[in-house]
Amino acid sequence: MSVSEKQQEQQANLHTRLWAIANDLRGNMEANEFKSYILGLIFYRYLSEKVEGRAERLLKEDNISYLKAWEDEEMREALQEELLGEIGYFIEPKYLFSSLMKAIEDGKFDIEMLQGAINDITESTLGNTSQDDFDHLFDDMDLSSTKLGRDVKSRSKLIAKVMGNIVQIDFKHEDAEIDVLGDAYEYLISQFAATAGKKAGEFYTPQQVSKILAKLVTVGRKDLKNVYDPTCGSGSLLLRVAKESNVRKFYGQELTSTTYNLARMNMLLHDVSYQNFDIKNDDTLEHPRHIDMKFDAVVANPPYSANWSADDKFLEDERFSAYGKLAPKSKADYAFVQHMIYQLDDKGTMAVVLPHGVLFRGAAEGAIREYLIKEKNYLDAVIGLPANIFFGTSIPTVILVFKKCRENSDNVLFIDASQEFEKGKNQNILRDEDVEKIIQTYIKRENVEKYAYVATLDEIKENDYNLNIPRYVDTFEEEEPIDIEAVKSKIENIDKEIAEIDKELEVYLKELGI
Repeated sequence: MSVSEKQQEQQANLHTRLWAIANDLRGNMEANEFKSYILGLIFYRYLSEKVEGRAERLLKEDNISYLKAWEDEEMREALQEELLGEIGYFIEPKYLFSSLMKAIEDGKFDIEMLQGAINDITESTLGNTSQDDFDHLFDDMDLSSTKLGRDVKSRSKLIAKVMGNIVQIDFKHEDAEIDVLGDAYEYLISQFAATAGKKAGEFYTPQQVSKILAKLVTVGRKDLKNVYDPTCGSGSLLLRVAKESNVRKFYGQELTSTTYNLARMNMLLHDVSYQNFDIKNDDTLEHPRHIDMKFDAVVANPPYSANWSADDKFLEDERFSAYGKLAPKSKADYAFVQHMIYQLDDKGTMAVVLPHGVLFRGAAEGAIREYLIKEKNYLDAVIGLPANIFFGTSIPTVILVFKKCRENSDNVLFIDASQEFEKGKNQNILRDEDVEKIIQTYIKRENVEKYAYVATLDEIKENDYNLNIPRYVDTFEEEEPIDIEAVKSKIENIDKEIAEIDKELEVYLKELGI
């Protein structure tokens, strides 16, 4: 089974279960509200099972259950200390997901037990180095909301049904080709987009696109000190890089608090220790939180043509000052590029997904583009992707690859991968072979007819630093020559047939007296 087939199978299983859960909640609340409960409960189950697994390992030699060990004060204190050191939190046995499922089976569950469990997780981290990473993680899951039900009994009944479906989701951690939380988030948004009112593409990057970005920044790098995403959304892109290389630390920043919580959940769900990630909740352009750091790899799928202040104060900001121009207020694309380049290590690689307009728009953007190519020579490759591969936007996108110290300093590689995809029902899909072709073409850096072209800096200069891909990759298909005489003869024959039909029609009309 290919990777893409495995992805589709795992996604189908996950989506079937999510649909059942959504049906339980539908009618009680708007779709954009119940996604928070589904994702929060998936995460709570994961945290709970992680505690059970660690506790079982710690108690193996003592041949005693977690529940029995917890009843012994001395063992309980030792367990708490070990769990806090290893995973940054603990959950009392009575609050484990499995314990609550047992209470549901016995008809003894109420929603206040679940609230106690969530409070227990947060309180366990207080005063510990993991406190910031768990703080407010479950804020979007309001278990006292009347939208779940008018009273405790009805709320408890509904949440019990949801938990019964969630227990059947197979996480397949080691074997997973999908990002369970991220994929669940995109699915919920895509199914109920009308009421959600947001585009998943703004904070979730499809796995095949993530794979391309991850492979691009890890070419020749099997070990990365760190990786950074300034618009990290659900964190799926950061996690994808770790599938291609050993990543020691993950850094990210996210503006939306709900998605910021999701990113932290995702890190923990993928067994990234709380000590090895640092995700911040703030506006990256206005208030960068990792500004003093440089990164081995930088990846991003920023919101396309977003608004930003473009305040004159940024002309004094080291991220932007050398360019002499700021990106337009209504199009922050190049502001994100400038920010990312500033944070990129001298030996690092950066890959970012952007709308096609960044290739050719003029004014300030044209000046920034020229500076990046002519003065700094940082641009390494331009890769055109197919249209309609992101949910919420059908526009074609482009990947720009930047390096500060380039081996191929006298040229830029252009790849037109816009026609290589599988047509899907709602979205186009990049297949494994499409991804592999892009990566191998990037590595080999050779001309490929109607697909790739290695352009010299002089050629780019002749085009006034316009990077529009058709200027470099010739995809023109010659049409077959038209036989004018044959077409003329065909038209004459059609005219004769029409004249004969008209005569027949005239006879019938006379017979009818018309």
